[in-house]
Amino acid sequence: MGGAGVVEAVTDNFIKEISFNETIYRYFEKSNITRFREKFIEHLCVSTGGPCHYTGDTMLRVHQGQNISEADFNTTVDLLVSAMEDAGLSYPQQNKVLNVLAPMRDEMLYK
Repeated sequence: MGGAGVVEAVTDNFIKEISFNETIYRYFEKSNITRFREKFIEHLCVSTGGPCHYTGDTMLRVHQGQNISEADFNTTVDLLVSAMEDAGLSYPQQNKVLNVLAPMRDEMLYK
């Protein structure tokens, strides 16, 4: 993906994108953003083959009780794409990230 600096930039951009989107922000408004940032960096690093260890909860546990709709999930993916674009990831790099994360979709929707 480009190293720790890129993973951190994508994560920070993603948090910013979320904060500007009222619909998606409601899922995060009671979250500990510092912890979210730390765990998202770990998760993104591990998911993209980096030398990291994920120490957070499972995706199912993290999203339990949020009842995320497909529309909101898709909007969140769009925010992640914007975050990756802002961090300078090429379209092939973005597609690799999305392909790695896509199988987790069912662990997030309607839970």
